[in-house]
Amino acid sequence: MKTISKNIFLIGPMGAGKTSVGRYLAKALNKHFYDSDEEIEKKMGVSLSWIFDLEGIGGYRQREFKAIDELSAMHDIVLSTGGGCVEMKEIREILKHRGIIIYMEVSLETQLERLKRDKKRPFLQGGNPQEILIKLWEEREPIYEDIADFSVATDHRSIQDVCADILNWLKEN
Repeated sequence: MKTISKNIFLIGPMGAGKTSVGRYLAKALNKHFYDSDEEIEKKMGVSLSWIFDLEGIGGYRQREFKAIDELSAMHDIVLSTGGGCVEMKEIREILKHRGIIIYMEVSLETQLERLKRDKKRPFLQGGNPQEILIKLWEEREPIYEDIADFSVATDHRSIQDVCADILNWLKEN
């Protein structure tokens, strides 16, 4: 396989498998892996839920912007982003100019199945998860589609299969 010199950015909704696929993909490409949410938690020393509770969505988005700006400036990385990062125009521009954007598609049914026991998702607390996910999908899906260089379906597929699709696309493009 040819060497991929550009950074790889994984976008998509929560539960799409960005972190799991990102770790595997980074190994396959001999790149470093980062997850923007994990990096924010490490830097702050607290959970995302705590940040949301204390600072609200605005405070979290500013931290997310800073983390993605710093991480995307590095070389030879695969970066898994938070599902809502694409809502900020500044983040979209950074991702477009600093690497290849891969949209990890997932159906609502698969999202619900993958997230039903996950208590660490601030967006799903205090409401009907299905209604919340539908609303987020309606807002974000057109943006994911617009900025992605490549889209890959993740429903009912193994990490290896999803990575194989991404690697094949990278090889051909």
